[in-house]
Amino acid sequence: MDLARRLADIELDAVYSSDLRRARETAQAVAEAQEVGLIQLPELREVNVGSWEGLTREEAETRFPDGFRRWRAGATGWEDGETYAEMARRVLAAVGRIASDNEGGRVLIVSHGGPIRAIHGAALGLDVEAYRRIRPVEPNARLSAVCVEDGRLTELCPAGRIDELLARDQEDRRRAAAQPPSPAG
Repeated sequence: MDLARRLADIELDAVYSSDLRRARETAQAVAEAQEVGLIQLPELREVNVGSWEGLTREEAETRFPDGFRRWRAGATGWEDGETYAEMARRVLAAVGRIASDNEGGRVLIVSHGGPIRAIHGAALGLDVEAYRRIRPVEPNARLSAVCVEDGRLTELCPAGRIDELLARDQEDRRRAAAQPPSPAG
């Protein structure tokens, strides 16, 4: 799998995914290549679009024209299911737990467009609706990195700059390892 090959030289401490099939299968290939377990979390699922579930965009526009206009403007268009804000709270809480459980580690999270948009927005200091207006569609199979400091997502790094981010991280780790031990050990 392409992602497993792309990440072959990046040592991961953990791999997490949505428990839905496409995300799970992608994450499993990476977890196996990295020889780490895969942890599946339903909290990393795509936004629940309620009555829009299974509809094409054209079908949603025909059946729910007012809602579709709201959705195109960046808001939640469906009347049932989950709002983008609710989805973002769910996803960001899971990401917070993942970061806490893997402090200082490198973790891969495989999810879906809405959750990725929520993570990217948070890393840029934006709520999911604002980020969705800026970037209405999140491309599939996109690799990006976010950094966590003091429990906050602090940096968004697109795929083209991940190697630069990793080199900086590796240098920081080398500098820390070269420091004399603290009195606490």
